[in-house]
Amino acid sequence: MALSRIRIRKYSLVFLLCLCATTILVVDAVVSTGSVCIGAAGCLALWYTTRCVKIVTTGDECLVERFGKYHRKLEPGWHWIARPLEAESFHATTREQVMDVPPQQCYTVDNAPIKADAVVYMRVFDLIKARYAVRDVKNAILNLCLTQLREVVGKLTLDESFSSRDRINKALLESLNEVCQEWGVAITRIEIQEMQPSRDILAAMELQMAAERKKRAAILLSEGERITLTNEAEGRAKAVVLDAEAKSQSMILLAKAEAERMRLESKSMQHAILHIANAIQSKQQNGAGSSRSNNKEGVDGAIQLIMVTRYLETQAKLASSNNTKVLLFPTKDR
Repeated sequence: MALSRIRIRKYSLVFLLCLCATTILVVDAVVSTGSVCIGAAGCLALWYTTRCVKIVTTGDECLVERFGKYHRKLEPGWHWIARPLEAESFHATTREQVMDVPPQQCYTVDNAPIKADAVVYMRVFDLIKARYAVRDVKNAILNLCLTQLREVVGKLTLDESFSSRDRINKALLESLNEVCQEWGVAITRIEIQEMQPSRDILAAMELQMAAERKKRAAILLSEGERITLTNEAEGRAKAVVLDAEAKSQSMILLAKAEAERMRLESKSMQHAILHIANAIQSKQQNGAGSSRSNNKEGVDGAIQLIMVTRYLETQAKLASSNNTKVLLFPTKDR
């Protein structure tokens, strides 16, 4: 790299010195002698000097041949080319380039016609190989890409060709780099732009997609209805179970309440009978008779009193209702 810079500076310095010397000689000859021939010769020399200058911009490289044979490579800068002994052979950029691959008719493994195009990103890393290893490097890469594209698509089905773009890109990149490395070109990236089937296949695919959408819609609708019916049935079943449990609990609570009521009533009735019996017994003790007979009579009298009281309460309830009723009252004979 340092040697190349020294060579560039040397050629630039030589060119500037030659240009200055030629200009001074032409001007001096024309002024001193006034000869037109000398002026024309000086202009011709100036034109030849400018023709021998080659300017290479940054990112570009140039190859120079001497006597039809490769001599040297020119890097960015000013260079001197001794024409006609030397000539510019090849001028190219070392930056990354984009090459558009036109649409290519391909056939899948299931004999479906499809048009595919791609974009190739490449970079020339060896200008000498790109010039002398192949005649037209861009045309060679283009034809190689078309061939490999047909071959890769021919190994896939129609559905796989639409869903396997990354696979196609990777296969093309590997196959192209195996060959292009020998040409001094590195393929950095390949992207499939579009894969377009024929009109008949496209219409069939649209019909298939519409049928699939309708099928999915019908399935989703039926699943929604099934879920709705299932949820409603489960809700009804849970409601019935909860209602039965509630009724069972209420019946149990009612039974417990009724049992407690009956227990309390029996207990209160027992106390009432005992109190009434004691009262009757204490009253009868003032008369004659044994205590055992008096106790029995007191209990019977207490029971009769309570029965009469309950009978009168029942008659009062019947009398207070709005329905037709017949009231029966006990007589002295009973």
